[in-house]
Amino acid sequence: MENKKLETITKLFEGSQIRSVWDDEKEEYYFSVVDVIRALTDSSNPRDYWYKLKIRMSEEEKSELSTKCRRLKMKAQDGKFRETDTLDTKGILRLIESVPSPKAEPFKLWLASLGNERINEVFDPELAINRAINYYRSRGYDDEWIEARLKGIISRNKLTDAWKNAGITEGYEFGVLTNEIYKSWSGMTAKEYKGFKGLRKESLRDNMSDIEVVLTDLGEIATRELVKEHKPQGLRENKKIAKAGGNVAKVAKDNLEEKLGKSVVSSQNKLNYKYVDDSKLIE
Repeated sequence: MENKKLETITKLFEGSQIRSVWDDEKEEYYFSVVDVIRALTDSSNPRDYWYKLKIRMSEEEKSELSTKCRRLKMKAQDGKFRETDTLDTKGILRLIESVPSPKAEPFKLWLASLGNERINEVFDPELAINRAINYYRSRGYDDEWIEARLKGIISRNKLTDAWKNAGITEGYEFGVLTNEIYKSWSGMTAKEYKGFKGLRKESLRDNMSDIEVVLTDLGEIATRELVKEHKPQGLRENKKIAKAGGNVAKVAKDNLEEKLGKSVVSSQNKLNYKYVDDSKLIE
């Protein structure tokens, strides 16, 4: 990534290089274990430290991390690509908890503070809403946009509720239906749309133009109303309804594009950084 440091694990290690690889298929970052060990312990031989740490770990810790640990090729200091142990975000945070080092304590306190915030939000959900609003403000979104975004989330929840009443229960099914809506009006699945805009884990809607958001909302609202009217059951019937709902947005898109003389589906995003394509490093 260029121009801005990755705002996940590497943000915790200011001043230390933490190599990472993006897995496009799993839509997850994988971070170098030895880099994290080096940053936490200042060990002259982080690979040996990692080996000894695995020996000291409890069987539960070993099992949890071993299932997440992957050997991926990363660029070494000599410029060559070599396989190294990596963990995803959750695995790295679990690793930090297992490192008996004074330098790891600030991270453990940060994790405890984060957990405390989430527990407090269970008792007072307004805290979570305020956190989201403040985050969007810090990213430069104005209050009018934020208000529309929150309403969009509520509208989306109404759609998923309608799908549940129509017999949709599995998590992957919601993704299949969402993709039907997107493909109908934009010609792309949600994942393809994110790739078109140069996104990874970022929210697609947060990086849409006003027109793209309106078309997305129209497709979902149309689908919701069609579900309520025709009462489909199961994935097959709901896919037909989702496609029809997305087609409502496509008609509006085509009509607008004809009058504008250009496409309203844009590759532009609202990021102030761009990614380097490292997908070829995944093996």
